[in-house]
Parts: sequence; C-alpha cells; structure tokens
Amino acid sequence: MSMLVSPKLLRIFLRVLRARYWIVGAFFILAVAGIYGATRIPTDSSIERLVVAGDPVARATQEFERVFPEGDQALIMLEAPDPLSLAALQSADALERELGKIPRVEAHSLLTLYRRAGSAEKINANDVERMRAFAAGTSLFRRAGLVGEHYFGIALELRVNSPAERDHALDAIDAIVLPLERSGHPFTAVRRVGNPWLKAWLERQTGTATKKFMPLFGIFLMTLVVIIYRSWRALAAIVLTLGIVVAMAVGLGDVFSWSNTVVSTLVPLTVMVTTTATLVYIHSRYMEPDDAPTPFEHHARALANKFLPCTASMFATAVGFAALAVSEIRPVREMGLWTACGLIVAWMSCFTLFPALQSLLRAPLRSGSAPDGKWFPGFVEVLIPATRRYRWPLVGGAVMLMLCGAASLFGIPGKLAPLTLETDALTYVNPSERVAQDTRRFEESNGLDVIDLWLQTQPGKALDPDFLRAVELLTRRLEQHPGVDAVDGPTSVLRWARYIASGSDQLPTTPADWPKLAADLEQIMLTEPGAREYVDVADLASVRLSIRGRGELFGPSGSMRRFVEQTWAAAQASDPALRAVRGRLAGKGVLSGAITERLLPTLTESFALTASVIFFGFLLVFRSPSARLMTMIPSLFAILSVFIVMRIAGIPLNIATILIGSTVLGATENDQVHFFYHFQEGRSSGSLTAALRHAMLVAGRPIVFATLINTSGFLALALSDLPPMRQFGTVSASAFVLALVADFTALPGALWILSRYERRRAP
Repeated sequence: MSMLVSPKLLRIFLRVLRARYWIVGAFFILAVAGIYGATRIPTDSSIERLVVAGDPVARATQEFERVFPEGDQALIMLEAPDPLSLAALQSADALERELGKIPRVEAHSLLTLYRRAGSAEKINANDVERMRAFAAGTSLFRRAGLVGEHYFGIALELRVNSPAERDHALDAIDAIVLPLERSGHPFTAVRRVGNPWLKAWLERQTGTATKKFMPLFGIFLMTLVVIIYRSWRALAAIVLTLGIVVAMAVGLGDVFSWSNTVVSTLVPLTVMVTTTATLVYIHSRYMEPDDAPTPFEHHARALANKFLPCTASMFATAVGFAALAVSEIRPVREMGLWTACGLIVAWMSCFTLFPALQSLLRAPLRSGSAPDGKWFPGFVEVLIPATRRYRWPLVGGAVMLMLCGAASLFGIPGKLAPLTLETDALTYVNPSERVAQDTRRFEESNGLDVIDLWLQTQPGKALDPDFLRAVELLTRRLEQHPGVDAVDGPTSVLRWARYIASGSDQLPTTPADWPKLAADLEQIMLTEPGAREYVDVADLASVRLSIRGRGELFGPSGSMRRFVEQTWAAAQASDPALRAVRGRLAGKGVLSGAITERLLPTLTESFALTASVIFFGFLLVFRSPSARLMTMIPSLFAILSVFIVMRIAGIPLNIATILIGSTVLGATENDQVHFFYHFQEGRSSGSLTAALRHAMLVAGRPIVFATLINTSGFLALALSDLPPMRQFGTVSASAFVLALVADFTALPGALWILSRYERRRAP
C-alpha cells in the first residue's frame, strides 16, 4: 500500500526519529516536573468558588459575608419515640454540654433557651411537663428545626477557618455523637445534618476519584491493545506515552493555579482517552506495510500520513473544551481550559514522544505481529451497498431521533418540561452515604434552601423603630408562603426574647410600641453575641434576613428567589420606612441558584461555539461545506439522542452532565475527521463506492477501537461514588456508542445522498 504524504512533513518526521533519544529524555524530565506540580494542586469544592471571579452575584455574596461573617451550620437530630421524655432530655443535655467543649464549636437547643427562662441547671422530673409546655407554646422551635414530632435537635455552629479545622471539629463531634446511637438508649437514631459533613465527604471523594477509576481504565486499555496489536512493545510505547502525557497535563494545574473540583477529575481521563484514540490511529497506520525502501522511512511516512487528520481531530477536541471558557461556572471553565491545554501537550507528544518510543522499542509491523482479519473486509463489502439502498431511512431516522433529543432537552411548551436542572450539594453525594440519608430525613419536615435578603440603610438607621417595624411586617409577609419554614432576622431575636420573658412570641404592630422594642434589641445585642448575626454593629447600616424553606414548593428553579424579590418589592413600595432602603439578595443559597440558571446557557453556548469553530476549521482543511455538514451528522446524532437517554433514565443536567455537548462533539469528531480524510484519498482516484471502501478499510477498524477506548474510559466513571460523575460516565459512554452506529449508517447514507445530488447538478 502506498501512502500519500507531504515531502516536507516526511523530512520533519525523519528528523524526529533521528532525535529519539533526546526527545525521550526531555519528556521524562517534563513528566517528573508534572508529577511534582500535581502534588501541589489544592482541592476546592466551596459553593462560593463555583462562579468565576468578578461575577456580580459572587461579588455581592463576598461583600455580604464581609459584613455578616458566618460559620458552618449543622444540626444533630436525636430521634426518639418521645424526644421530650426525662431520659431523652437528660441525655440531650449531657450531649450538648460535651459538644460545647469542642474548640470552635457552639451548641444550643431548646434546653439552652429553657435555662434562660430561669430554670435549674440540671433537668429533673419536675421539668418535663414545663419543658413540654415551653416547646409547644410557640412555632419558633419547630421552624428552627430544634424540635419535631419524633426528634430533638441540637444546633451547631462551627467557627472554622479552613477545611482542616472543619474536619478536626467534625471528627470530635462524631467521636461524641456516634457512640450514643450505638448504645440504643434513649435515642433510636442519631442523625448528622448539614453542609459541613457533605462538603467534607465531597472533598475526600474528589481527591480519591481519579485513583479509583484510572486503574480500571488502565487494565482495559492494556488488554485491548494486546488483543488488537498482539505486541508488548506496542503496549509499552502506548502506556509510557500516556503516563507522561497525563502527568504533564495534570501538572499544568499548578502552573495556572487551577484547583481540584468535583469535575476536574475529568481532565486526566479525557486527556488519556483522547490521546489513546489518537495513538491507536497512528499505530494502526504504522503497522500497515507499504513500498517504503526502509522501515525508518516507512515510519516517517505513516506519521506524515496521519498528521493532518490527527492534528485536526485533536485540535477540534481541544476547541470543544476550550469553548467551556464562556461558562460563568468556575469549575467548568477551569476544567475546559485545563483539558484543552492538556490536549495540546498530548498532540505534541503523539508526534514526538510516541514515535520516538516506537522506534526505540522496535514496535513490529502487522506482517510480523498480528495478521489482518477477514471479518472486517467482508463486513465492509456488505455495509456499503446496504447504506446506499437504505440511505433515506438511515438519514431520516437519524434526523427524527435528533429532533426528539432536542425536545427532550428543551421541552415542548405546554407538553413537556425541559430537562431538570440541579446544583444542590446533596445531589453530588452518594445516596447510600449516611450523611446524605440523614440530611434527606431532615428535609422531609424542614427546608434547607436558604436565601439571604441584605437590607442596607443609612448609617445608624438599622435600629430605627420604624425601620424595625417594617422589617417585622416584611418577615410576616414572607412567612405566609407555605414553602417558607423560617425567617431569621433582627425581629426574630425580639420574638425569642419576648417568648422567654412572657410566653408570647407575637410582636405588636402599632408604631408606638416599637421605640421600646428597638431599645430592647439594642440591649440584647450588647449581651448576646448571637443577636449580632442579623445587624451590622459596626455602623448600624445593614440588616440581614435569612429565609429558609423548601424550593420545590415554589415551582421551577429560581421561583423561591423570585418570590423573595417580589415580596421585597411590594413591601418597599407600600411602606415609607423602606423607600430609601436598598435590598439585595446574597449568600451561598442565592449563588447556588444562580449557578443552576446558568447550566443550560453553558451547555448551549459552549456547544454552539464548539460546532462553529470546528465547522469553519474543517472547512479550511477539507474545502467542502456540504460534505462537512454531512460528516457532523454522527456527532450531532449522538449528542441529541443521548438527551433521550437522560430523560428516560431520569438523569438531570448538573455541573458534570452539562459538559456532555462539548465533550462528545470534540471526541467523536475524531472519527469523522479520519473517515473523511481517507474518504478524500479514495475519492481522488476512484468512485464513491471505492472511496467508501478505502475509508472503511483504513479508518474503520481504528474508529471501532477508538470508540471502545472512549466508551470504556468514560464508563469507568460509572463506578464513581460521586453521582454527577457516575451519570456523566453513563451518558458519555452511551453517546460514543451512538456515534459509532451513526458512523457506519447515517454518515455513508448522507454521503450517498450528497453524491446523487451533486451528479444531478453536474449536467
């Protein structure tokens, strides 16, 4: 077989092969540097870092948290048939005292407030009935999650400044709390609820995720390479190249100050999978003997022949991930840029390091290693006439499935809702984990969605009686919605104080009563540090309302935020005391909602940008816009059809699955580039049938092998403990299989249709 190559490229690769010792030595040094850099990359899964720097919502949240610094909130749920029995109260009292001794941990409960009402320090039998009456006299305890029908709650605040301090505090809490459950009395279950445990679990899993699925992919890769090429030398060249490439790619995170996040585990996997597919294309061409006078020149010819399609395909994949830079979600943007840079490193390695290793290890050609099988040529001879005969059903069926996939993603007005969007931190935790189950149990009766309303007044006006009265009226408006569980703010502090003093939690609404209430609040703030969480004591110019509820009761994503905005606007318009006040939504809950609303734009914008750049880039290479559109059919078919899979399987759009468009388009375009490149080789000297046969015989098997590698690599993510990674792995693997089916059906069918149209135009 004779290969069409550029003489200039041939000379370049002959020089590369002659410098093989220097190239291998240089790359090994770079690999050591990459490994060192990888060990220095920090892990960051905090919600406030999920959006890019400079984002308006992120800036507002940062300003808000400078005024109202807040520790991590958590809750211990002590379940019992009667949580207010004497045994339960005494055990809860002892537990609360022990928790309060932990450094940087503050604990309070119903017992804390009961003691402020003048009760004895130790709970005895005489306190039980009074405690029941105290708990039942107000809805404040239930709204705060401190008491329920079958549980007693101890609220915790962790005043920690780093993940290490948080983890140390959580370990101390677990050491006290968990043995209480194992004793079985008086509590039937002890549950730990809150973001501290969820974030700690996420950070641990983020750090270990790559270690779990990479070995599995490596085992499959080595098995596949040995089966395909029947050569341990070829395997060694591929494995060494992959190891060095991944080390260098991951080490780039230290160079550019990127962080490990919930989606950054995709970087080494994507780089490894894409690089492996490219190495398969190169080595498959290298193994085919030709009429070169020496093995050295044959090797250079094979590299020169595959340079254009491999370069185009790898840069297409890099562009696909670089397009994620348009996202305002920081981990997605960093992951896209990180992967794109890693793919550029991989491209350089594929045409320098890999051929150098092939030459040094003396990888054999096909005639000396693996005989050419007969099944694939026979399959091609059956496939080509079949795609010609059934070209319209094949292409029409693909188009119909693509339309159904688009409907699955965007929905049908009045008929079908769009695909679900999720960014709740709980969705990133394995449902079988105890912390996830405990938090879900708490959510059955209490909401965990929090939105902070930041009210900014003139300096010194935060304790103005008219302003505080207006804040109380606003609080009552917000609490009227059934989805709102609690509204905490400066007037809720007055409610607690009034209830402890008088047994009534209702504040008066007449203006004449509020000067005294304002003075009472000022005194409370002097003696109770917790009361200062809702008023900025520095200049008395800011007040915070923390609205906690269940977002699903408000409607689609963002409905709770819109309800708070509308309620605030109505209150400001109707109350003169609020006319000069600036109200802003801020906090981590608002930030999380903003991320949810940006998921779909990230998907569509990055996909549109990727498709456009790939189309025009390949138009310059192949000079045929109509054929270029045809060759994009398999990728578009795979991407859109996979949304049907997501709809059927109940997989939502989240911070991982939004990457599906750019990932699949960039990865599957490799197959079409190689197919069309060799199709053009055959078309230049033969009929369409001969061109399809040439493309299938030269690129068909590598396409199958590359798809197996892509599918197995991403399917390894299905074993991850992180639900988004597991879902992304399943969806990606399905898309690669769908693209392979379209490569051998819809793509040749479309080329047959295009060929007939061109023949009709020719006369």
